[in-house]
Amino acid sequence: MCQRDFITSLLRGMTVLLLVMAAALPGYGQIAINKEAVKPVSPDSADVEYFRHKNFWRPLAEVVGFNLALNAFDRYVLKAPGEVVTWASIKKNFRGGFKWDSDMLGTNLFLHPYHGGLYFNAGRSNGYNFWQSELFAIGGSLMWEMFMENEYPSTNDVIATPIGGAVVGEITFRASDAVLDDRTWGWQRAGREIAAFVISPMRGLNRIFTGRAWKRSPTRGRVFGVPPIALRVSLGPKATIFESRQWEHSFGASLQIDLEYGHRFEPNTVPYDYFTFSAELQAVKEQPLLTHFAVKGRLLGLSMLQGKKSHVSVGLFQHFDFYDSDTIKTFDRVPYKMGIPASLGGGVFYRYQPDQSWRFDCYAHANAVFLAGILSDHYWTNKRDYNWASGFSIKGGLNWVFMHNRMSFTISHEFYRLFTWKGYAKGTDLSKVNYRTFNVMGDKSVASFNVTTARFDARIWKNIYGSLVFDNFMRSTNYRDFPHVKSSTQSLRAMISYKF
Repeated sequence: MCQRDFITSLLRGMTVLLLVMAAALPGYGQIAINKEAVKPVSPDSADVEYFRHKNFWRPLAEVVGFNLALNAFDRYVLKAPGEVVTWASIKKNFRGGFKWDSDMLGTNLFLHPYHGGLYFNAGRSNGYNFWQSELFAIGGSLMWEMFMENEYPSTNDVIATPIGGAVVGEITFRASDAVLDDRTWGWQRAGREIAAFVISPMRGLNRIFTGRAWKRSPTRGRVFGVPPIALRVSLGPKATIFESRQWEHSFGASLQIDLEYGHRFEPNTVPYDYFTFSAELQAVKEQPLLTHFAVKGRLLGLSMLQGKKSHVSVGLFQHFDFYDSDTIKTFDRVPYKMGIPASLGGGVFYRYQPDQSWRFDCYAHANAVFLAGILSDHYWTNKRDYNWASGFSIKGGLNWVFMHNRMSFTISHEFYRLFTWKGYAKGTDLSKVNYRTFNVMGDKSVASFNVTTARFDARIWKNIYGSLVFDNFMRSTNYRDFPHVKSSTQSLRAMISYKF
């Protein structure tokens, strides 16, 4: 194989990594005009048999070794004081018990789930299924909190790390699976192996440990074969308005990626045989690069109707949501922040297609939110500007595709109701608080967050579409000790989309 094959394979793998680490589309549960990027192929029986074999000691050693290596890096390279561990600090952790911590939103609700995904994939790449691999994520998280830091163990981390880690871990595992092909060799094989390692480092390590990274096989060496995948990539300018007062230094660019994996209306008993994830990355002055990350993974799905014109399916879904913005200096305000790594609920899909010229899709989800972080206007530390919370969410949307797939219209809405139920005593002077031991969720409050998205697509040529996307974000927080706060933010994007 030539060097160009290596570069092509590596770029394909990095594209999948981009999809995995940044994938989130505001509110969309489905891609309106769904085109499968590849033809589905069932996994080879020899590969299925191979991946049934489990190895307990290897993933256990990987979880323990990862935690020890990370602690050493933080302690000796980053010089982090919180990683200097002694027997006295371990005893203090057990005696002091769990507390709500004050790390940044991205650390607690994005990086910790990523670390949980590494623990999860230590088991997943050694023959364990989704549920069994979650035990490695739980064990790795508890080990880190109790033994690897001299700060009190974190209540939020032992929830976000294993539960959010299952989301990130399963998606990265399946993404690496789609990259690998043990039939190849040379530059192409090297490109695939490097890309798979970057996407799922634990799986990459296990392929090296077992020799599969260089062993050539008559089969692909994949757990899932070639699954049905639909992909949409959109790029274009973006403008944002805050509080309906002025367009605020927000003209920039937006990259949006949507992926749908599996069949919406086919039943599944294997978790994540159907899921969606998508993302918006932006280049806007003083705003975060990753503004949204979302996943909807179906744990269990049932087909309720497979008619000639109508289809209905229901399922149990795991949700992961992450929204981020930063301070708008003109108003000295942050519009919104929210992260939800642990959410579970029921969902239903419906499709009506009387003929080939048009079809109608809709979906709805109702979820319990076990852990969330939502922007606070008052509870500020040097790292944290959000309240911990729990509550519920309701999501819904519809797609109307017409003119033989030439045009589509999508509208969706997400509603979150989040309760910060463990607040601090009224009159507490937060400037004198030791946040390392101050065990509260934040301001005693009830917050609502609404996200509405409308999108129109029109085909320009073949798989290229012109897209117009409007987003509306509304936050409303009722505080026990402070005035009610509301904010609204709108964005408009004109994009060129390519649908595979």
